[in-house]
Amino acid sequence: MSTKRLRRRIVVLCLSAVTLTSTLGLLSGTASAEEFGPVQTKDVKPALADLGKRLFYDPRISGDTTASCSSCHQPEKAFTDGQALSDAYSGLKHFRNTPTLANVGHRSAWLHDGRLGTNLNDVTREMITETYLMNMDMRIMQERLKQDPVYVDMFKAAGLGEPSNGGARKAIQNFLKTITSKGSPFDQGTMSSGAKRGFELFKGKAGCTSCHSGNRFTDDKPHNIGVPGNPEIWSDPERHTAFVTYAKFFGIPNYMNLREDLGAFLRTHRDEHRRSFLTPTLRELTYTAPYMHNGTFASLEDVIEFYNRGGGDDPNKDSGMKPLNLVPSEKQDLLEFLKALSGESFARDEYTLKDEIDTDYPVIAKWRKTPN
Repeated sequence: MSTKRLRRRIVVLCLSAVTLTSTLGLLSGTASAEEFGPVQTKDVKPALADLGKRLFYDPRISGDTTASCSSCHQPEKAFTDGQALSDAYSGLKHFRNTPTLANVGHRSAWLHDGRLGTNLNDVTREMITETYLMNMDMRIMQERLKQDPVYVDMFKAAGLGEPSNGGARKAIQNFLKTITSKGSPFDQGTMSSGAKRGFELFKGKAGCTSCHSGNRFTDDKPHNIGVPGNPEIWSDPERHTAFVTYAKFFGIPNYMNLREDLGAFLRTHRDEHRRSFLTPTLRELTYTAPYMHNGTFASLEDVIEFYNRGGGDDPNKDSGMKPLNLVPSEKQDLLEFLKALSGESFARDEYTLKDEIDTDYPVIAKWRKTPN
């Protein structure tokens, strides 16, 4: 082998090693404490984001026009709904807590079970079309959008041509990417002395950084911490019906007799992943109660007590879950730190609509044959 080819081979091998090391680091989710910091704003096209914001608040993108994305994702609650278990499509109720959309554009997996791990386009499509969520046939949605003169103009201004399903999803994605945390005492360097002590506990004695890492304070990985089940899912027929619909679609065995939410198990069908759920972000916690995938804990104090006793009882519980033995003053400091991760409310102009969506416009005669 020539010297030039040998050098080229060495460079390729070195680059491959670097890539592999980086990949393993990402998979391990072990960001160091130094990696915490403000969440950076993602670049979006303003016209697309404006269109996406209108779509986000428009109930016409649900099957019976009664629910918009904002029905469950409310800006004043950091795009959650304040309920233990969320609402669902007409005639049903959901079996999980509404997750925050704060910094959602930075995630690598979505939903509590992490079943969507590709991009926000897939997330948007599932939320709109899933029967127990918004139950929308996108062919019908497209025709509804074509009927609205405001959408016709906004799609053109955004460079999307006439209203379309793909264009709508692209616009909603751009709006979602604008939802960025800012103004927290942690980011501004204005934490109280108690919060600063809490941060040291967070990184040290409490061991929180093993899962709550990076600037969003999550590794985006599933873990079983022994969260107790929410019995309302099984006692309320509307919630149970939604769960059965979900479980049947994803091929979960014995779903009619199941009385537990299996979480990430549906991705792998491996028993060790039963009742594992993605690590939630700790950003904007003061707006997003109640907590956990099923809204089991009403307050941050409840969450801290749960972790302090080493989590719940579950045969698959993560081996890292151990009693923390925090004294009352340490628990108070940790609470102050967690509160310091919340910043400005999202209930401001850039995330809300100033005016109601006007639907009082003339219907287009022979609309199927009339071009925009």
